[in-house]
Amino acid sequence: MLEISTKAAELLYKEGIQAEIIDLRSLRPLDMEPVIMSFKKTNRAVIVEEGWRSYGVGAEVAARLYEQAFDYVDAPIRRVAQKEVPLPYNRTLEQMALPQVEDVITAVKEVLNG
Repeated sequence: MLEISTKAAELLYKEGIQAEIIDLRSLRPLDMEPVIMSFKKTNRAVIVEEGWRSYGVGAEVAARLYEQAFDYVDAPIRRVAQKEVPLPYNRTLEQMALPQVEDVITAVKEVLNG
C-alpha cells in the first residue's frame, strides 16, 4: 500500500494538504516509535493496509496509538483496508476489493474535517 499511499499524498499535496507516510517494514517486532512521533505532529492518523480491516495489522496499530498516545487524539483514527470479501482472481474485481488512491484521499479528508 506504500505506492497507493504515496500517490494519494502527492494528490493531497496539490490541494495544500501535507501527509507524512510511515512504512512499517516489519511487523514483528512492530516499531511504533516512528508512528507515534508522526501522530504527535498532527494528532491524526489514517492507517492503510492491503489486508482485511478485521483482525489486521491496522487494528493493532490503531489500538497501540490509542493506548500509547491517547492524549494526542484530535480525530478518530481512520483505517483503509481491503473489502471484507475473499480476494477475487479477476483483476477488475481485485481492484474493486483492494484500497485505492481515492479511498485514502477520502479518509484523510474525513480525518481533517473531524
